[in-house]
Amino acid sequence: VTATLKRSKRLLAKTLNLTMSTQAAKDHTEGHKIPLLVDDHTVTTVRESKILVILRGLPGSGKTSLAKEIEQKFKDNSRLISADNHNIKPTIRPSDEGEYSKMDEELNTCCERREANLVILDDTHHDQERLNGLFDLANKYHFTVLILEPKTPWRLDCGQLKDRNHWKLSLEELKNLRPTLEKELVPLYFGWFVMKRDEDTLRKTSHDFLEQLSNFKPFRKRLQEYGYEDKHKLDLLKYFGKTPNILHCTTKYCDYGKVAGSEEYAKMEAVKKGYSKAYILHITALFVTPRTAGARVELTEEQLTLWPQDAEKEVMPKDTFPKGSRAHITLGTAADVQDVQTGIDLLEFIKLQQSGGEKEDLGEICGGKIYYYENGMWMLNLSRKIEVKTIFSGYYGKAGVTAPQRGGKKALLPTCEIM
Repeated sequence: VTATLKRSKRLLAKTLNLTMSTQAAKDHTEGHKIPLLVDDHTVTTVRESKILVILRGLPGSGKTSLAKEIEQKFKDNSRLISADNHNIKPTIRPSDEGEYSKMDEELNTCCERREANLVILDDTHHDQERLNGLFDLANKYHFTVLILEPKTPWRLDCGQLKDRNHWKLSLEELKNLRPTLEKELVPLYFGWFVMKRDEDTLRKTSHDFLEQLSNFKPFRKRLQEYGYEDKHKLDLLKYFGKTPNILHCTTKYCDYGKVAGSEEYAKMEAVKKGYSKAYILHITALFVTPRTAGARVELTEEQLTLWPQDAEKEVMPKDTFPKGSRAHITLGTAADVQDVQTGIDLLEFIKLQQSGGEKEDLGEICGGKIYYYENGMWMLNLSRKIEVKTIFSGYYGKAGVTAPQRGGKKALLPTCEIM
């Protein structure tokens, strides 16, 4: 009888664990529909991209179920790296970080050898210093970061988590961890991040445009507006030597939650549903001013739901523009010019267009019509829109990270393919 009771208890425990695991997976895929898992266009885009997925949450909240589900979905080009496999107990971090040495070695080797396009990190990720190191690594290897948290009903219920976590953490230990994970991480900014292949193509298009404009006779006649004499030739590729590490179209600058309205934006339903989803952005024009080089982006109705109502008013409070007018991709800036200036310059173009300001039609270059406005402002209206694949996410690393300077014309861009 005793043996039978023991077998029954084991069977009941096994059934209960299976039910909980199945419910956790169902909670992710059906209840919350993470685009990364269920949206066909997103799945296709992610397979062509470089993505670092950072799973975050309390022990027992469902991270491992979600991690394995993502790994299975992208099994041909993904790599799951788990703290559990390195026997790293999720507690408030001690000063000694040696416990992470082997996990970090595995992660760095994976990135250096390009063993996977999609890298999944399964850990609590409650320590900000630890996260900052991962953000630096993502910048170094040009990964777009996605921070995902399980949405299980018990994810913050320490009473339930005490029985669910396999580390057998006490109620007190879980309560000590919870404050570090209750609040969502707000990035430096939210936006659409251009996928690697399309990024290379766009950089090549920008390279060709800047090179042709540098040699364009009407441009060379107006070099004073760029601080050069007429007899000189201005190399715009060097002039706009600062370029973003990953090309992107910013929706909301948050400064990690310090900017007014940023936490409200992060909690918007459209933002939560759109996070990790793939979108195609349409570029209608390229433009150059003495300060910036950029690409004008035309947003769809769906994309406009992610665009803040006050995005244009933030930088030009006295003017009125259609929603989404400031949408752009910074391609380069002059020395000591911040990326935010690109959007301001674009609004200056639109302001001139709205007021009927004069522009000079100077013919065609680079597959579009080139116009000169005033004060060194040039815009190339493309005869055919450029489509780029993007993922909507946040940038969580340090401010001001730019692509490394590349010496020589051949080294300016990686090998790329014109699509």
